[in-house]
Amino acid sequence: MFTGIITGVGRIAAIRHISNSQDARFIIEVPADNPIWAGIEHVALGASIACSGCCLTVVERDARSFAVDVSAESLAKTTLSAWKIGDQVNLERAARLGDELGGHIVSGHVDGLAEVVSSMPENGSVRWQFRLPDDLARFVAPKGSITINGVSLTVNEVQGTIFGVNIIPHTSLVTNFATLAVGDKVNIEIDMLARYVARLAEFKS
Repeated sequence: MFTGIITGVGRIAAIRHISNSQDARFIIEVPADNPIWAGIEHVALGASIACSGCCLTVVERDARSFAVDVSAESLAKTTLSAWKIGDQVNLERAARLGDELGGHIVSGHVDGLAEVVSSMPENGSVRWQFRLPDDLARFVAPKGSITINGVSLTVNEVQGTIFGVNIIPHTSLVTNFATLAVGDKVNIEIDMLARYVARLAEFKS
């Protein structure tokens, strides 16, 4: 489990296609100047790291990077299939009991992709709007939580399939939001509570 509080921005250093399959291995460099990611070579093999919102398993590591294998299923349903060498990746280690829960409970299981519709300066922040697939729009509500590329955010407004969030300068600085542009796709995880409420409502109707 994760909290949606990004603790570093990594970089795609290499992409290797796994022979005789459609799976891929990504080598991700951790930020060298971030003490949270120092000692990455000691992380346990099999540990989970959220990479732009996708919970992935560490299969190799050294002093500067770690490797994850991504299945064809994950590639087809997330933005990972479009990752290129040099792309920035939001990183978060799995939460531990006793950690401060600064965001909301995030599973790292991507529900679908949204498209960037607009970004406009608004006072000291930037108002971003995204378009959701029809099947996910019903789970998003004003003042509810949503995860965008692994970042825990509060929804400001919802109009049909379009919702908006405000990104403060700090969030833009410590995530890959600064690299997004209109038309880009982002990984979306809806609030776990909204998912279960909707499921319960199906049985009551």
